[in-house]
Amino acid sequence: MKELKTIVEAFQKVDFSQRKAALATVVKVRGSSYRSPGARMLITDDGKWVGSISGGCLEGDALRKARQVMMDNQPMTVTYDTREESNQNLGIGLGCNGVIDVLIEPVSNEKVNTVKLFETIITQNEPVAFATCISGKFAAEKLVLDINANVIEKFSSDQLNNFVVKDLQGVFENHKSETKIFGDHEVFIELIQPTINLIIFGGGFDARPVSTMAKALGWDVQVTDECVAHIAPIFFPTADKLSLCQREFINRDFIITPYTACVLMSHNYEYDRDVLKKVIATETPYIGILGPRKRFDKMLEEFKHSGLELTAEQLHRIHSPIGLDIGAETPDEIALSILAEIQSKFTNRSGGFLKYRSGPIHHRDKKTDQIFKQVLLTHSEGSQRTNG
Repeated sequence: MKELKTIVEAFQKVDFSQRKAALATVVKVRGSSYRSPGARMLITDDGKWVGSISGGCLEGDALRKARQVMMDNQPMTVTYDTREESNQNLGIGLGCNGVIDVLIEPVSNEKVNTVKLFETIITQNEPVAFATCISGKFAAEKLVLDINANVIEKFSSDQLNNFVVKDLQGVFENHKSETKIFGDHEVFIELIQPTINLIIFGGGFDARPVSTMAKALGWDVQVTDECVAHIAPIFFPTADKLSLCQREFINRDFIITPYTACVLMSHNYEYDRDVLKKVIATETPYIGILGPRKRFDKMLEEFKHSGLELTAEQLHRIHSPIGLDIGAETPDEIALSILAEIQSKFTNRSGGFLKYRSGPIHHRDKKTDQIFKQVLLTHSEGSQRTNG
């Protein structure tokens, strides 16, 4: 979502009386790539861009293709083969071992376009299912649904809308970005989720790097405390909201959703305990509590004696001690550990070493990848026979 916000902000600054712009989107990957489907960059005809579609290797060529798109005012889909033996036409040996399809479409402020749709999505602060036609006469058209299946935007073909809508609704459940074929058209389907909203309960000195780093990731950050001296703006210059809130009014003053992470780090045992009672009843998927395990065990004992026994689902959402095990000691290191754990929680990943991961780093469509591997293997065997 940070990338989308950056693109929207850059789009709003473009003087379209003087400039033209295009949006490039990774819509399909076979094999490996630096960025996953859904990665985007906004390009203007003066050679500037924000966002990215690769680690820097494809942007230059995408810029050249984008100029053609701006001139013709017609979208195009470009295929980049980044295998070592296949990318000499780009003038560099990329060696990413993948094939990447990128949709490049013109955008302007004269009509509804993809970037303006992003503006709407960002303000809604709810997940949306987003389908982009990438081939045929409806290329670059969108079908967009909100969480209640209300149509935000649709293809100009009712038939294509009817074909795609069921699969598009399913993305709310499976969270799976993929490109599918519907008749004569390829359609890229993705789930665009809201920015993580981080609420830090406690404004001590060690909360400051948590706030700063989270904001650098593009998250929305709120800091609250019962002591007004702890939440001076000078301590949290990048936070979106600072608030003085007594613990009994947390439900009244904060909207906590499935996209909210709660971090309790006040160093006040009773405050953290009482805040935990409040936030555990909300929809937050992540509650982190700073301090040793014995501190949390004491809270559980007090809850039990008062007649409150947490369920397995509630205990699964609570992380105490907080953070990933990276050997953190200093406040900055602890902040990194906390934010890494929150990121892994919201992406449903383990947080382990990538070198020990047997599967791909990014999600891949297994059927498409299997076909790609077969083609790659056949190509390699053919090369060996030729060279033999």
